[in-house]
Amino acid sequence: MKTYRIAAIPGDGIGPEVVPEGVRALRAAADRYGFRVDVVDFPWGCGYYLEHGVMMPADGLDQLRRFDAILMGAVGDPRVPDHVSLWGLLLRIRKGFDLYVNLRPVRLLEGVPGPLASRGPEDVDMLFVRENTEGEYAGVGGRVAEGTAEEVALQTSVYTRRGTERVVRYAFDLARHRRRRLASVTKSNALQYTAVLWDEVTEAVSREYPDVEVWKVLVDAAAYHMVLNPQRFDVVVGSNLYADILTDLGAALQGSLGLAASANLDPTRRNPSLFEPVHGSAPDIAGRGIANPLATVWSVSLMLEHLGEREAAAAVFGAVAAVAREPRLRTPDLGGRATTRAVSDAVVEALR
Repeated sequence: MKTYRIAAIPGDGIGPEVVPEGVRALRAAADRYGFRVDVVDFPWGCGYYLEHGVMMPADGLDQLRRFDAILMGAVGDPRVPDHVSLWGLLLRIRKGFDLYVNLRPVRLLEGVPGPLASRGPEDVDMLFVRENTEGEYAGVGGRVAEGTAEEVALQTSVYTRRGTERVVRYAFDLARHRRRRLASVTKSNALQYTAVLWDEVTEAVSREYPDVEVWKVLVDAAAYHMVLNPQRFDVVVGSNLYADILTDLGAALQGSLGLAASANLDPTRRNPSLFEPVHGSAPDIAGRGIANPLATVWSVSLMLEHLGEREAAAAVFGAVAAVAREPRLRTPDLGGRATTRAVSDAVVEALR
């Protein structure tokens, strides 16, 4: 029987509440579809930082490298600066394993109350492909004369032709298997070097995909059209920062950050890919048992798809969709009163 080794990093806040429910769905899918999962928990995150002074140990990547995939919850704690927690764990894994594709579905599920009047599931169905290892989050920059009136801070975006081409090509391949439309988001009217390089690479790659319609759209216009004309979008590709921001807008369009799933992928499969809900650690509701676990379960579906377990992936997503249709199973982020465990129980039952 096929066995997958999964590293689980629950992290902080509501992470330790939603990751076990994702694992429950994963095990239910494994039982139904005839494979096994061996899940190992890692206690890394802000709690680990407060005790050890680091978000993960020095050999953390080596420990993770032997797994088939990673399931992460959320990272963040008011006692730890956000840039310390992000760069010390999640970005370290993304960059260390060259997880250059961040895949984020934006889809309004049937039964979920969306914020747009007269817009339903047929209007909001996008798939974002975010460049995940360079761009605005390259980490290049510095500060001089700190604490003085002359202090200067520089943060430099790094766009490479190789990095841009590989993520754009991945997006074209996805578009070819969906509705054959690709929106490429930049700000090339103002950023005359990095964004223009992105546009040029997109144009060059597009010649290999004559069957895919390309829409080059500025990031501010993309935000406008996502609200007023969401049906115009199918696959969307953008830089690290732009796609990061737009997918949080997308989470609002699909009803809640509690429904927003993501996959951090190494398409070469040389390294384990990482799967996580988009939401943060939400310390204001941590420990109350009301966090929405569906984003984590949806992320498990993305994990199974990546591992080649397509039937199981479809079943897990089907369970998410079935639960979302039930008003009595809405957690507070969706205007309901259901608990984390009640939603998870319904997911597992749907998978049996």
